[in-house]
This record gives sequence, C-alpha cells and structure tokens, in this order.
Amino acid sequence: MVSATALCHGAATIVNAIAAGRGAAFGLDLPARVTVELRDSGSVTAVNVGEPKLVEICVRNVLNLFDYGYGAAIHVESDIPVARGLKSSSAVANAAVLATFGVLAKKHGGIKTLRIDKELSRQQLVIGNEEIRDETILDISVQSAKEAGVTITGALDDAAAAYFGGFVVTDNLQNRILRRGEMEKLSAVIFVPEKQTHTRDFDVAGARIFRREVEAVWQLALSGDIYTAMTLNGLIYSAAIGDGNSARIAALAMRAGAVAAGLSGTGPAVVAITKGNADKILAAWDGLNGRLIETRVNNEKARVIL
Repeated sequence: MVSATALCHGAATIVNAIAAGRGAAFGLDLPARVTVELRDSGSVTAVNVGEPKLVEICVRNVLNLFDYGYGAAIHVESDIPVARGLKSSSAVANAAVLATFGVLAKKHGGIKTLRIDKELSRQQLVIGNEEIRDETILDISVQSAKEAGVTITGALDDAAAAYFGGFVVTDNLQNRILRRGEMEKLSAVIFVPEKQTHTRDFDVAGARIFRREVEAVWQLALSGDIYTAMTLNGLIYSAAIGDGNSARIAALAMRAGAVAAGLSGTGPAVVAITKGNADKILAAWDGLNGRLIETRVNNEKARVIL
C-alpha cells in the first residue's frame, strides 16, 4: 500500500497559555517523523508507539473527512524528549495529520513543491480537487490533542510553533494566531531532567493565581519582546509550581550569556537561547543531574518528506 512520511520539529515556550489562555512559543531543531501506511480496510493502529492514542486519533480524524474506507498503520520516530515541555505531542500530532493528508494526496491527488524564491518554497497537497490548507492541518492537530487529553488549552501556540517554525503568539481561547515570524539564527541549549511531567497532572489553579502577571508577559511577546517574555514566563511558572531548581538553572544560563532562559511548558526542561555562548551555558550546567542537549532554533515548516 501507499505510505507517506511527514517531518515536524519540537518547540519551546515563550509564554505558557495555561494561566491566561493566550501563549507564545518558538521552534526547536528537534525532529519528529511520522509515517502513515494506508490499508485497504480495517483499523487505525500505531506500531511500536509508547502512547498510541494521540496519533491514532489524529489519523482517524483525517480519514473520517473522506469516504475512502481505509485503515492505517502508523510509525513514529522522534528525537524530542517526551513529557519534558518540549512539545513532543504537538510535533507528533502535526506530523501524523500531515502524513495522513500526504498519503491520501499521493493516492487521490498529488503533492507539489512550489518554488517561491531561492530559499523559500511551499508544499501543496491536493486531494481530489481540494488543496489542503495549513489551518485545516492545525485545527485537526489541536482538536485531536484535546480528544486525547494531552492538552489543557488546546496548545495552538505549541502546535503552530512546531508546524510553522519560527515564533508564534496566539490566543488559544479564540483559536487565533495573532503574530508569527522567523527567529534569529540562535543556538539553543536544553537541560532535560530525568523526571517526566504530564500536562494532565499540572496544577492549573495554582498557575492561574498568576494570570495577571502572565497576561502582562504575553503582551510583551505580542509587542515583539519575546526574549524578555520567555525569561519572565519561566520565573513565574517556576514560582507557580514551586520549582526553585528550574529558576536557578535558568539564572545560571543568563549569567553565562543567554539571551533568554526559562522553564518550557509545564517543565521540567529548561531552555536557553544564545547568540554564541552555548559552550559557556553548557559549562555552567555541567554537573547538573540531567541530560544536556545542544541544538538551535528552527524556522523550518513541517512538510511531507517521503
């Protein structure tokens, strides 16, 4: 049967949307790939996936838009640490939705790459006579995440940053992207503790005590001051969850020359971005009880690659 593979990257928090319903995030160069193989009939099944519910819902929601009657097998490969606040669910959901549209386009339409200029191109997925829009892909991804119970706010900020790359500022309550653009070409250093945290277990009421403060930080992000917003957001949410360690780790990065640093999502990962001091941040974090990842910001849009 026909298959398609989609690539999407992880992301990090600028402003966590849990407290105020509005958020911001930016792309990280941590890839996730999802392959969807059509079957003539039968169920939608994820193969060798630790938590299959999300991707199965994503693929099923796309297939249910059409009357073809296909089943599907789903395979996931991801370099994004799970349950650490690095948007692994959003990236994998985006890739699952995109791969499903991609395999249907191969079967019933086509995939074209439209060259815009020397550095920029646009991928066009057509099923029947209908071009699949970015908004449709994101809507299904966000709705599927809600159905799977892996998000509190719908995570439009996380999904959009993972999908488009660059930075996004969103109103999750209204399901609107209010601002987006490319990030500077910055290095990113990530501290990943051994423990996992799941969004479904987060103390929402505790975070909403800081709603006014988070709203003010979100306004900074909307105005374009995303670095200040990222650092302040991390301090606020570290306080909200009583995690002084993440605030200390972010402070070490700032002292080592980070442009911004803070808790990502509901944690426990701390992300620092820098214009050239990655080695200094790595040295400052050396000896901490966790894994260190050196990568960069991502401006690349999700796409079908096979």
